Amino acid sequence: MTCLALTTDRLTMRRPVASDWDAYHDFMMSDRAAFFGSSGDLAATWKTFAAELGHWQMYGCGMWAVTMTGNDTIIGLVGPWCPPHWPEKEIGWIMLSADVEGKGIATEAARAALAHAFGGLGWETAVSYIWPENLRSIRLAEKLGAVVDPTATGPAPEVLVYRHHKPEPSQ
Repeated sequence: MTCLALTTDRLTMRRPVASDWDAYHDFMMSDRAAFFGSSGDLAATWKTFAAELGHWQMYGCGMWAVTMTGNDTIIGLVGPWCPPHWPEKEIGWIMLSADVEGKGIATEAARAALAHAFGGLGWETAVSYIWPENLRSIRLAEKLGAVVDPTATGPAPEVLVYRHHKPEPSQ
């Protein structure tokens, strides 16, 4: 089920667009992107951004561009990620703007993304792939209730696989 936008109390999460490139580029060219594989590499950065746009085109879903409601400037990317070479369906997150760190934005967006993955997309489980040194992402995964799954395979051997379980239906 395609969902082009989600809203929360503070956020509007929309399909990314080409004009989000500048913010994505600036993040990926910075030291803050150390855990994202294409940090500082313009060609790889362009390909990963094109993949964000293409994921939506091919699958009807993907990571949403996170914005503050009333301001269309992208501050992060959060949501479902399941390219064909990925071992499992993932909920991923990237906060592009350092200004929003520590304000619960990633948590709020990830909770909305997980709810949509389990509800709207019908996923039974989801993972988040996190480098062991990425302590902020580890804390976020744990805050969301995810736990390390030592039996799961990640896209790289050294990546931790945090498993999110589908919530039990309310009685």
